[in-house]
Amino acid sequence: MVMNLVKLCVGISSIEQLEAWREKECARRRAAGEPELIVHVTRMMPAKKDEVENGGSLYWVINGSIQCRSEIVALEQVQGDDGIKRCAIIMSPELIRTSPSPKRPFQGWRYLKPEDAPRDLGGAAAGGDDLPADLRAKLMEIGAW
Repeated sequence: MVMNLVKLCVGISSIEQLEAWREKECARRRAAGEPELIVHVTRMMPAKKDEVENGGSLYWVINGSIQCRSEIVALEQVQGDDGIKRCAIIMSPELIRTSPSPKRPFQGWRYLKPEDAPRDLGGAAAGGDDLPADLRAKLMEIGAW
């Protein structure tokens, strides 16, 4: 069985901003001779670790809606300098845009069943890149996109 995670993308206001941050992180890792993976550290390790690692994704909530996802490669326990154990979510560097799906604010991460996950967008409709950002946001707000 596969299980996904959903998490707020705090401090990011658009998919483009998240893509730019991820590209910088991949470039930094390349320069350091490290694998091009994205690592996000969160407080709690999922109890359903095996299901998440079995093809799950991290769905990102940006501006009140799920807008994209990242494929999860692994979940690893790490310990911070403060001695607290945390969970490192290791992801593929690629962002996959999804059909926008409204999501209320929450803390931490939540499980997201595959049948409840928004569908991936593909081709020319992959996020309305040709639309102005404010128009795209308004369409999402009224549920017309």
